[in-house]
Amino acid sequence: MTQDTHQKVTNLHLRRNAYLYIRQSTLRQVFENTESTKRQYGLRQRAMALGWPEERIVVIDNDLGQSGASAADREGFQRLVTEVSLGRAGIVLGLEVSRLARNNTDWHRLLEICALTDTLILDEDGIYDPAHFHHRLMLGPKGTMSEAELHVLRARLQGGIRNKAQRGELIIKPPIGFVYDPEGVLVLDPDKQVQQALRFLFDTFRRTGSASATVKLFRQQSLLFPRRVSSGPQKGERVWGALGHCQVLRILHNPRYAGAFVFGRHHIRRTVDGHYRVVAVPQQQWQMLIPAAHPGYLSWEDYQQNQQRLRENAQAIGSDRRRSPTREGPALLQGLILCGRCGQSMTVRYHVRHQRLCPDYVCQREGIEHAQPVCQHVPGSGIDEAIGALLIDAVSPVAIEVALNVQQELQSRLEEADRLRLRQVGRAQYEADLSRHRYMLCDP
Repeated sequence: MTQDTHQKVTNLHLRRNAYLYIRQSTLRQVFENTESTKRQYGLRQRAMALGWPEERIVVIDNDLGQSGASAADREGFQRLVTEVSLGRAGIVLGLEVSRLARNNTDWHRLLEICALTDTLILDEDGIYDPAHFHHRLMLGPKGTMSEAELHVLRARLQGGIRNKAQRGELIIKPPIGFVYDPEGVLVLDPDKQVQQALRFLFDTFRRTGSASATVKLFRQQSLLFPRRVSSGPQKGERVWGALGHCQVLRILHNPRYAGAFVFGRHHIRRTVDGHYRVVAVPQQQWQMLIPAAHPGYLSWEDYQQNQQRLRENAQAIGSDRRRSPTREGPALLQGLILCGRCGQSMTVRYHVRHQRLCPDYVCQREGIEHAQPVCQHVPGSGIDEAIGALLIDAVSPVAIEVALNVQQELQSRLEEADRLRLRQVGRAQYEADLSRHRYMLCDP
């Protein structure tokens, strides 16, 4: 050891533990870049040469396979910072700065704590005392270069991804209903039952105008819907189950069902606690949009109409209730009637009279928002009877023909649901026969 090393390592440092921090960014590096891991474990000999006994050298290798971009998910680094802040560390050993942290915030926080607790830092180039200004001046740019290196690597990878996305050739995990053929081209799922279920979903939403109504119809008809398992032993396999509301919204918002290739629909934002969250990006800010890039289940115009309908439904929850879809109850003008005094949309209340529900139209928007009295309260039975009489008077032979066409449309919907159920039974029978055949072929 040099005289300078003797001056840096004192008895105060030797009375504490030496902490050797070991990290590799990915599990692939752990299994393939074994020489780097051996070099990191080899720093134990450096600590013993400086005077630390082997039993006082603590090896922290919990973060093997963890990225150094953030300390949020690195349990080993958090433990290291805790031990240093409690004054239990005499020296921190790391092969290079990038092993300890690739984030300037985490790196300078560690330097600050080491300076306050008189803890040394050792890397491949030498020993540093963060309490000394000149040593911190050398350690600071090392952290900056480590973070810049990660930025350059990420920018290089993202550049290649964007270049393929501009040509529409970037392979992205396809949603349910699409598969890649052997040539890497996205095509419709060859399973006709999957195609039929998706088309029935889009047709139902077009008729009802509501994702909730679509889910209710699937439940009422006892129809199953496909999905891919994202984790577990069955990861990647297709299973059939009940349709959920979130699943319908994901499908309706996904432009790939309209045959469009899209890149940059979501951005990843880092939160204050170091975690990440996914943020949806408006359509005007998508990085790449190529219409008619592959086959789809609906046209681009239909996709835009669905988005407009979803936006109107979302607005109906807030200030604009006039566009809200009809809900349960016998009121004829629910969601349509406006207050003649203030112009606000009126809500419906029901009461029982002669063993039947009778509606009352109430303007209570100001009462809800500002605790004001109800603007006005109108009995709805007389209004509904008058509007009903007008509708009956307006009925003509053309309207009767329309009613018959509606009846035929309803019958065709029932037949479509029957065909879906028949395919489900056929699939179940096929799987049962296949299982029986395999069982009979087993050697006793």
